[in-house]
Amino acid sequence: MHSSGSGKSGSKKPVSKKAPDWVELKPKEIEEAIVNLANAGHPASEIGILLRDQYGVPDTKILTGKTITKILEEHSLAGKIPEDLMNLIRRSVKQRAHLEKNKKDFDAKRGYQLTVSKIRRLVEYYKKKKKMPSDWRYTEQVAELLAK
Repeated sequence: MHSSGSGKSGSKKPVSKKAPDWVELKPKEIEEAIVNLANAGHPASEIGILLRDQYGVPDTKILTGKTITKILEEHSLAGKIPEDLMNLIRRSVKQRAHLEKNKKDFDAKRGYQLTVSKIRRLVEYYKKKKKMPSDWRYTEQVAELLAK
């Protein structure tokens, strides 16, 4: 009737913190692969999936001691705006365009409001963590420029 997962996702991280023996790549080779994939235009989340599926790297942090985002920052390949915030901004631009065509779609209007509030909360978090300038503000015009 009800699941025992209590709303949790299906996959969990491995308990052990040591690198598996079957991984053939060295930490330096993994970093080079990350840099090459970033230069090819892949975002950090996609790089993790590609490393897992094509290179057989289960967890970058266990093998290299650094996350993919940290490696990208060290090589100056990380974007000015974090990836999760950028995805929300793109979603808000699409929702806004939909609302301009469909003025009576009040469910979509509520979704747009929720998305904008998520963006604002995330911006405050990144300002506290000093990953974004303290004077940056979300507006519809800024969102449209960033999404292009």
